[in-house]
This record gives sequence, C-alpha cells and structure tokens, in this order.
Amino acid sequence: MKTELSLALIGGGNMANALASGLIGRRCAAGNVHVIDPGEETRERWDALGTTTAAAPDARLAECRVWFFAVKPQVMAEVVRQCRPWLRPDTLIISIAAGIPGEVIARWLGDDDRPYARVVRCMPNTPALIACGMTGMAALAGVDESDRALAEELLRAVGEVIWVRDDAAIDAVTAVSGSGPAYVFLFLEALIAAGIEQGLTPDQARRLALGTFHGATQLATLSPDSPAVLRDRVTSKGGTTAAALAVFQDRGLAEIMRAAVDAAARRAGELAREFSV
Repeated sequence: MKTELSLALIGGGNMANALASGLIGRRCAAGNVHVIDPGEETRERWDALGTTTAAAPDARLAECRVWFFAVKPQVMAEVVRQCRPWLRPDTLIISIAAGIPGEVIARWLGDDDRPYARVVRCMPNTPALIACGMTGMAALAGVDESDRALAEELLRAVGEVIWVRDDAAIDAVTAVSGSGPAYVFLFLEALIAAGIEQGLTPDQARRLALGTFHGATQLATLSPDSPAVLRDRVTSKGGTTAAALAVFQDRGLAEIMRAAVDAAARRAGELAREFSV
C-alpha cells in the first residue's frame, strides 16, 4: 500500500465517506486523511476511523497533496476562500460540489488575473456509495497528465470514470448520470406498482423488477451489441413485448426522456450561474 499520499476531505458527508472507504487502507492510511466538517457528530465518526479532523479549514491543509471539496454549492465560495491560505503550488484540487464550474473555483483560489489552474471538477452519482458509481470528470488546462492520472485513480475507488472536455459537458454528465439514478428509481417504482396491479405481491413485484433491471443492465454492459439490438432480440412480432413497447412509443417515451435530460442540463447551467458569483 502506498501511504505517502495525504488527502483533505473538505466536507465529511456521504460522498466523502464513499471515497474514504475505497481509499483508506488501499491508497493511503487513515492518519493521512484530514476531514474538515462543522458537524461534531460527523467529526466523531471520522475520528473513530483514525483520521484527523477539524471544524474549519486549518494549517493541516498545507500538508495535504489533494483537496476534495464535497460541500453544498451554497457554501462552496466561502469554504474555498477559507482554505486558500494553505494552498501550495502542487496541491491538486478535486471538486465534487454540484454546479460550480472549475474555472470559478480556480478564480476563488487565485484571482481574476491569476486563477489557480490545478483543478479537476467531478460529477459522481449516488451508486458511488456502494462503489458502483459513474463519475464524469473535467480538468482545467493547468492539470498535467500525472495529476489527471491521480484524480482518475482516486475517483475509481467509487466506480467508473469518464473524462469530458469541459464544464459545459459536465452539465450533460449531470443530466445523464448524476441525476440518472433517480430516473431509474422512478421507472422501477412504476414497474413494481404495475406488477402489483397485475396481482403480484409487493415482494414478488419488487424482486422481479429489480432482478430484471439488474440482469438487463449487466447484459447490456457485457454485450458488444447496442441496446437497440438487444431490445429487438427480446421483441417477437405480435408478442407480449411488442404490445408493451407499442405503448411506450405511442406515449412518446423517447421524447419524454430527451425533455427530462434537457431540463436537468439546463437546470445545471442555472445552478452554476446562481452559485458562481
């Protein structure tokens, strides 16, 4: 195990916990993790893991090679500015705060004329809590290849990683994978409810829906064929699946999905403007 890496988790909530569970003991020792969170109970939980903690940004930040910002967008500007006095030239900044562009964080850490350029912005999703997340990442121009590799290695502790070109693309990531689990859960809710209406018990409907979704996504992941091809293979002309798919098509499922993803992407852009002053 490499223990020389030191991390600061600025915000000790669920996503920070997910990252720590994948990194402590594998990539760094608990004593090399410094957690900053104003909540006393939260700090006590981290203390029990062997990390160091503080209620507010402190000098220990200067010893940390990587800073993860995992705070609410409403407080991000103030927290970043509180951390700024301990920023070093080799500090890698990784933000998982929703809605705050990397260029804005760079300006907060530096100034308008000389922004701090070693910033990676990430958009993970909630399956990261069980190490099955999907994270979109965008790096500013000042992030070199070694920093990109390190950032990717750390985020892979909670699932898969995909790099996108810039902050605008992160809005699309937010709309597809960041918000995507909620779409899946909504579909599952509806499928379970429909199964119950057909006479299944709630437990039967839930197990059938979850098992089917899990199996179908695994098949789509492992198969070289597109989802469209896999769908065609399930659909016999004049059969039960064709009857169900016809309802989805008549009700405009594809258009509903496009509109929903577009709404999420537009809202991501609005949040960026709202909290990036």
